[in-house]
Amino acid sequence: MFSVQGNAANLLRYAAEQRPDHAAVLEGPRVESYAELADTAAGVAALCAELDIASGDRVAVLLPRGATAAAAYFGILAAGAVAVHVNESLRPRQIEHILEHSGARALLTTEQMLARQPRPVTCAARIVHIEASTPTSAGQAAPALTPRRRVRDDLAQLVYTSGSTGLPKGVAISHGNLWAGVEAVTSYLGLEAEDRVASLLPFSFDYGLNQLLTSVAVGATLVVERSSVPQRIVATLLEQSVTVLPAVPPLWLQLLSVEAFRTSRLPSLRAMTNTGGAIPPTAVRELRRAQPQALLFLMYGLTEAFRSTCLDPARVDSKPDSIGQAIPGAEILLLNPDGRPCAPGETGELVHRGPTVALGYWDDPGATAARFRANPARPAGVPDSERVVFSGDLVHRDEDGDLQFLGREDALIKTLGYRVSPDEVVDVLHQSGEVREAVVGAEPDPTRGSRIVAYVVLSDDGDIDRLKGFVARELPRYMQPATIETRASLERTSSGKFDVAAIAAVDHDSR
Repeated sequence: MFSVQGNAANLLRYAAEQRPDHAAVLEGPRVESYAELADTAAGVAALCAELDIASGDRVAVLLPRGATAAAAYFGILAAGAVAVHVNESLRPRQIEHILEHSGARALLTTEQMLARQPRPVTCAARIVHIEASTPTSAGQAAPALTPRRRVRDDLAQLVYTSGSTGLPKGVAISHGNLWAGVEAVTSYLGLEAEDRVASLLPFSFDYGLNQLLTSVAVGATLVVERSSVPQRIVATLLEQSVTVLPAVPPLWLQLLSVEAFRTSRLPSLRAMTNTGGAIPPTAVRELRRAQPQALLFLMYGLTEAFRSTCLDPARVDSKPDSIGQAIPGAEILLLNPDGRPCAPGETGELVHRGPTVALGYWDDPGATAARFRANPARPAGVPDSERVVFSGDLVHRDEDGDLQFLGREDALIKTLGYRVSPDEVVDVLHQSGEVREAVVGAEPDPTRGSRIVAYVVLSDDGDIDRLKGFVARELPRYMQPATIETRASLERTSSGKFDVAAIAAVDHDSR
């Protein structure tokens, strides 16, 4: 699809050359054209030169998701530097960790962003305040966007995981990884220049950043909505004629709680995409009923390889619990604990092979060696140096070749001698019709090994006693939650996923 690659900032340069006046980013009343976005990115690249930022230096971005943050990202890449997005919801401890761990030379932010923090951010990085205009020296015009030469394996960005189980690791992403991911996703989603793609997720989340990259790749328009209120999101989808709606499971469940989304079709919406976790099959069916005109793409990915699989939308109705098959350009292996390919019908670990496999973890050779390993099933002629990603996720391949996600190997709950998938229990909780949201975790138990604990937000007319009765009828005893706790809401990570550790740490509301 892309005849010339190199520096991923060329995505913006090409778009600005081909569609200079087309809206690149809609952000409330603000409309940023591709020419304007490229000019601002060029100003950021010039600013990096003024700051004596060299090729390969890390530059962090702490800006509200929108046109300025997008321009900062492309400007950093154009300068040959390495972009590090910092999630807006993080606090000084996490921000300082990312800045120190990445060795960032500079932090591009605003006074308002830092003023929101409960205490000053202390770091070795130079803090540079930029605004929503071309950040060049006073009186200087922004130069043309001219990305420095980069090649496939050059480092482009560090993506820091959400860190729900500790301080985050930085996944090292190359320019080649970015091009490969963009080409695959634009291909199977059929993205075009006239699309309007919703941006509801942070750029620090690889899924959220991909909405920016793919939109720019085809010259489409990115529609930014920063409100987390589902009613406001639905209003924006309608007002801005959004055609592509990407979200994560908790957000889909919130949107389904909005009557206008559930009962009225959004006439422009042609595609919905999900990753970051499995949507309960009952919610998949609700989405299909709510917006039947929109194709629903059920996907699976991991930050270390960006995107691995996608289910053909034509099979969503018959396979609402499937994650499909490998994306274009990738191969998905199912390996047993001995590293051998699984036999038909055998459950195994999902292993990703292909051009989106990241370079490893930044400054963490031990973790890199554990996750990025030689391909034990490599075809003849493939060099020993090829690395694949061992996901740690258990999947099953059906007779059609489609994959079903069963859960993380280290997240399976071992209770009463059985191994229980939390997702399977969550699915039953949703089937009851009594809950709007649900998460399942475990607590140590001296007699069971672990006890299953469910945390739920009841639906408007949900009843805890009916829920318990349904679970008792539908699940074998060893799979039934020992405790079901009701909550007003369930905590989320900075990327919008359910934060099981934080949810479990909240004081109990009821049992």
